[in-house]
Amino acid sequence: MLGIHDYWLFVLAGVLLNLTPGQDTFFILGTSLGRGRRAGIAAALGIAVGSIVHTVAAALGLSAILATSATAFTIVKLLGAAYLIFIGLRALLSRSLLPTVMVGSDAPATRSAFVQGIFTNLLNPKVALFFLAFLPQFIDTGSDRKLEAFLVLGATFITTGLSWCLVLAVAAAGFRDTLAARPRVGTALSRVAGAMFVALGLRLALQKQ
Repeated sequence: MLGIHDYWLFVLAGVLLNLTPGQDTFFILGTSLGRGRRAGIAAALGIAVGSIVHTVAAALGLSAILATSATAFTIVKLLGAAYLIFIGLRALLSRSLLPTVMVGSDAPATRSAFVQGIFTNLLNPKVALFFLAFLPQFIDTGSDRKLEAFLVLGATFITTGLSWCLVLAVAAAGFRDTLAARPRVGTALSRVAGAMFVALGLRLALQKQ
């Protein structure tokens, strides 16, 4: 099929990779804990959109720029780190308590979480390099339909990843909802989420290519 080999091995490997905690995982957990179920789901969908962009970029060869240019890699990495730190500091410095469970009228906050999810994923150069390095291992070098193969594998990985991210978002929000009646605990939880984002940003900034 399109020059793809060992497809089910790819699916298994992808699921295991999705289950491994990473930057996207902690971002979704932090968003759900700090802002509720709708925001957590929106963040997961945003990350999926970012992954779609990475898949297309890898298929077109654009991600190779990050793999070969240390300057481009560093710029994208630092932008992503700064973005995560900004989100974390905003949560840490906020004087408001943890919001109540999000409802339909909180559309702006939900859109914000969606956009943040996209940028968090797009500004992580490790994700771009992952798609460029992982997907080709399951595509025949002699295939004349490599672009389609990239897109199929990318869609598969994104589907399994999104499924897991949605589970995380709902589960974390459920835990948060049990604490909604305890403002002090909720505020502390929001601060923890902010600290988590700052730590993720610093970790990304200090990572080597």
